[in-house]
Amino acid sequence: MKTRERILQTSLLLFNEEGESHVTTLEIANEMNISPGNLYYHFRGKEAIIPELFDRFEHELTSILKAPIENPLSLEDNWFFLYVVFEEIHEYRFIYRNLSDLLQRFEVLHRRFSRLLDLKRLTAKAICTSLMQKQIINIDEEEITQLADSITMTITFWMNFQQLRTSETPSHLLMHQGAFQVMSLLAPYFTEQHREFYDGCHAFYQEALKEVS
Repeated sequence: MKTRERILQTSLLLFNEEGESHVTTLEIANEMNISPGNLYYHFRGKEAIIPELFDRFEHELTSILKAPIENPLSLEDNWFFLYVVFEEIHEYRFIYRNLSDLLQRFEVLHRRFSRLLDLKRLTAKAICTSLMQKQIINIDEEEITQLADSITMTITFWMNFQQLRTSETPSHLLMHQGAFQVMSLLAPYFTEQHREFYDGCHAFYQEALKEVS
C-alpha cells in the first residue's frame, strides 16, 4: 500500500477513535512510524487530509443514497438499505462526531454536507412514495414530507444520540438500532397486511440486543 493511502486510512482510524479535533499531524505520523516530513510531503497538514476523506465519504454515500431514487426497492430491501446507510456513516463517523465545529472550519464542506442532507431527504421521500404507491403504507403527500424530514434527522444524528447516551454500544448494534429506529418512524403508517414485517424487524432487533446484554 502506498504511503499516501496509508496516511488516509490511518487518519480515518484515529479521527474515528479519538475525534478529529484531538488528533495532530504528529500523532498520525507516529502511528504510521514515519517522519512528519514524510507525511507533509503527501499532505500539508491535517487540513489537507480532511477534505480528501470527505471526498471519499461524499462519493460513497451519494452512490448509496441514489439507489432507491433510480430504482425503487422492495420493503425487505429498504431494511437492508438503511443498514448500509448507517454502516457508511459509521465508517466516517468523525465527520458527524463534531459536525458543527468541522463545518465551521471548512466552509466548502458545509455546502457539500448540505447537499448530502438534501439528497438524504430526497431518498427518504422516494422510499415513502414508493411504499405508498405499493399500498404498503397509508400516508398522504403532506405526511410524506414530514416523515422524510424525520427520517433524514434520524439518519444524520442517530449515532451521535446513542453514543452520547452510552459509549459502550458495539458498532454493529448502533447500525441495527438506527435501521430499526427509521422503521419505527414508518410503523404507524404500515397497512395491516404489512404490519408483520415491522414485527419481524422488531424481533430481529431484540435478538441483536440479547447478544450484548
